[in-house]
Amino acid sequence: MHLLLIDGVERENLLPFTFTRPVSEIRVGILTITEKWERAFSSKAGYLTQDYLQSKYKSLDSVDRDVVLINGSICPDLILRDALAALSQGQSLFSKDIFIGANIGKLIPASIQEASEILNLFEKIEYAESFLHIQHGWDIFSKNGQAFDADFAVLTRNRISEPISATNKVIKPENIFLEEGAVVECSILNASTGKIYLGKKSEVMEGSIIRGPFALCEESALKLGTKIYGPTTIGPHSKVGGEVNNSVIFGYSNKAHDGFLGNSVIGEWCNLGADTNNSNLKNNYGQVQIYNYAQKAYVNTGLQFCGLMMGDHSKSGINTMFNTGTVVGVSANIFGAGFPDKHIPSFSWGGAEGLVDFKLEKAIELAQRVYERRKLIFDDVEQGIFHYLHPTKK
Repeated sequence: MHLLLIDGVERENLLPFTFTRPVSEIRVGILTITEKWERAFSSKAGYLTQDYLQSKYKSLDSVDRDVVLINGSICPDLILRDALAALSQGQSLFSKDIFIGANIGKLIPASIQEASEILNLFEKIEYAESFLHIQHGWDIFSKNGQAFDADFAVLTRNRISEPISATNKVIKPENIFLEEGAVVECSILNASTGKIYLGKKSEVMEGSIIRGPFALCEESALKLGTKIYGPTTIGPHSKVGGEVNNSVIFGYSNKAHDGFLGNSVIGEWCNLGADTNNSNLKNNYGQVQIYNYAQKAYVNTGLQFCGLMMGDHSKSGINTMFNTGTVVGVSANIFGAGFPDKHIPSFSWGGAEGLVDFKLEKAIELAQRVYERRKLIFDDVEQGIFHYLHPTKK
């Protein structure tokens, strides 16, 4: 079956991460939600997302088999996959008022609105089983352990790990999996609290201490003496040092120096300067509130521990301090003494003493330089997303 992953009502509550990607491109566990569905169905997926993102994240072309339209905020499992595969054309799967998926035949909707109109005509089938649903930004780290276990099982099933060097101190080696080219030396790996996954060509440098669950994805690195508390995921092509607790870094981002990151989510192309720290617990031990873009107000997470939510392309200078439950938009640059505001809008420049607009042309220049370091091009499609999001272009 062909897969078409659609942004649902959850998208607004998953900002700032969904400013620059479809919902299904969120990484939780080890894989992105898109990658989970593609593995579940052994099929490549298309996207039905916001108009300004559609040029980067393509829909399906012509199809020769039925298309399953799937809510991009829901993660697959075997029971859910089979329930979707069993749908006949014109049937949709719901859990109470939550849309899960539908068999839309060989029809490819041109927009989210058109898909919604089509679904209104479908037969609704109630799904009674539980499933993993990413509805809010804080779900990404708080549900990371559950997603991790499922991904680890999928990625390692019927496979044998590369050998672990004898220079390491290892607890429960049967819970550790190294992909080809992964390197770890002179470190402590404790997999008694959760499994540990090291992706292709990843590196754990000497003196690191890892307490699972933990994933270090392809070509990422832990710097010397890094301390990791799970469940934590570091996406591909990232460098991380210091102390990290129950956090998710999507990929292509760096936290290369000392400093604490806890109960946080960091997007792509971010950089946390040396000794950047975030608070993840209020002084009064109360539940954390964070800024919600949909409501344009602070909402209660229901969590006692909640740290930093940082959108793509944002940066912090050395010694930056982030308060509990801070939300940073896209392409913001934060620096200076003191705590900046708990909501830092996209394309902001400054810190506790005040923020000014980060000019669009300067933001694009910076992104181009960052991409060049990875031998990539910040092309017209990427620039078009910046043009759409920049406040001066509204």
